[in-house]
Amino acid sequence: MSFISYLINGVSLGSIYAIIALGYTMVYGIAKMLNFAHGDVIMIGCYIVFVLMGSFHLNSTVSIIAAVIGCTVLGVVIEKIAYKPLRKASPLAVLITAIGVSYFLQNFALILFGADTKSFTSVVSIPTIKLAGGDLTISGVTIATVISCIIIMAALMIFIKKSKSGQAMLAVSEDKDAAQLMGVNVNKTISLTFAIGSGLAAIAGVLLCSAYPTLSPYTGAMPGIKAFTAAVFGGIGSIPGALIGGILLGVIEILGSVGGVRNEEIKYEKYKQTDKKYVDYLRYGNRSIYYCRDYDIYRNDVESDAGSFSSALYLFYRSNRTESLCRISW
Repeated sequence: MSFISYLINGVSLGSIYAIIALGYTMVYGIAKMLNFAHGDVIMIGCYIVFVLMGSFHLNSTVSIIAAVIGCTVLGVVIEKIAYKPLRKASPLAVLITAIGVSYFLQNFALILFGADTKSFTSVVSIPTIKLAGGDLTISGVTIATVISCIIIMAALMIFIKKSKSGQAMLAVSEDKDAAQLMGVNVNKTISLTFAIGSGLAAIAGVLLCSAYPTLSPYTGAMPGIKAFTAAVFGGIGSIPGALIGGILLGVIEILGSVGGVRNEEIKYEKYKQTDKKYVDYLRYGNRSIYYCRDYDIYRNDVESDAGSFSSALYLFYRSNRTESLCRISW
């Protein structure tokens, strides 16, 4: 039953990668550009939701809509300022510009929100489902993520095949010059592509931080790179390929992470008998595996014991137990 639980978690994580990968695959397929700042748009979207829910006490629906709108506008602005002047430039120039935009967004978030890792409140209110007598638990975030991915993929495929704008995207992806001669507004089409990809990035970021509830200026960097890998894996430029590549990568990552620490697993019950607020750890090279009683202990104790680190927190909830596995990359 544990394998099925891990498989479900892998599909959930892969669905997030698939949504992010859509931004890469659409931009490359239509504009022939690699937008490596895409991961940082995810981070900006998460911060918008974090601020609106935490500081302005807005509900999750309004906050998510605001994040989608904000990231959509941000994507269009990035395209107009950074990428549009480079339409005829070499791929290397575009790549360097994308990396520069990525660093700009990260440092902007550092100045505005600080470098400390923040606890992100889940926006998903779907109740957890327990199957097989409680041996198999499917969280509400997992359900919301998979359903959202399916709906987004289906809607995007319909949009591309049935709408006038979608047909314009296909024409531009085949030949920009020929499409322009046929009356297609190439600039508008490329801007629309960036807008759609950035809006989807906001949704993916919210789902990611709901599943793995930490937020920092570097939150989107690694998921962005992994999603790019998923896009290449599934065939960059292919929307179904982004889905397949994302799911495969998510499943491989979850199963690989669990398999690497299976022999060193420490049970939650071991810590229930102690009063000390301490988290034992096992070192693997420059990476440590922490076993946490709960997220609060991770926040209060691991941070003080381990010092500064760049956080990449993965919580794998085992069935209906309170045990969780926290992996922090130094």
